[in-house]
Amino acid sequence: MSGHSKWSQIKRQKGAADAQRGQLFTRLTKEIILSAKAGGPDPNGNFRLRLAVQKARDNNMPAENIERAIKRAAGGGEGAELAEVTYEGFGPAGTSIIVEAATDNRNRTVAEIRNVFARAGGNLGEAGSVAWNFDARGVINVPRNGRDPDGASAADQVALYAIDAGAEDVQIGDDSIDIYTAPADLEAVKKALEARGVPVESAEAARVPKTTVQLDEKQAVQVLRLVEKLEALDDVQKVYFNAEFSDDVLASYTS
Repeated sequence: MSGHSKWSQIKRQKGAADAQRGQLFTRLTKEIILSAKAGGPDPNGNFRLRLAVQKARDNNMPAENIERAIKRAAGGGEGAELAEVTYEGFGPAGTSIIVEAATDNRNRTVAEIRNVFARAGGNLGEAGSVAWNFDARGVINVPRNGRDPDGASAADQVALYAIDAGAEDVQIGDDSIDIYTAPADLEAVKKALEARGVPVESAEAARVPKTTVQLDEKQAVQVLRLVEKLEALDDVQKVYFNAEFSDDVLASYTS
């Protein structure tokens, strides 16, 4: 798995700390608003919104909060001012980083993001400076624990189900299975897996690096600190990077 995939998996396993739950709900609310603005307020006809609503439910967001976010998108007001902005930059060891933000004040957002990059010894780049190295893909994560009574056969079966449903690639890790699809096939593959009784832990649109940079322990720690600081910013929704590092380094960093 790529460094970003491992990092995302650990964050899911750890869950949101109570002190961060307000920030998590804010991010989920923004994604619901942006999804409803982009494709309409009816989840039945808006796959992106369906994903956003499902993720909110998976994180125990109250139903009234979800409905309120959809209404804000449809009714203007604060939701109307929210815009999606993407920033590209370079981190330690030449790591390529993409930051997706949702903001009502672009000047504030870019200043905060630029400051985090600068403090980490990185810098913001021009539009297109690193985006060429990332593909838009659907990513489905399936937990592997408890599904391998006969060695790897159960994981291999999940991979076959995914490929039969239209997945482009499957990567089997020690603890989870990452399934990659074309963005338009994400929902169909997810539904096909669930129909087979496969537990889907998460399904989302993501940016997956075409090529990666292998980092040593010192470089990995520098990049992970930068990513954490970016993710802590209120306006930042997602951070993608093309770093590769060992499981031991990541385990040591998160312990």
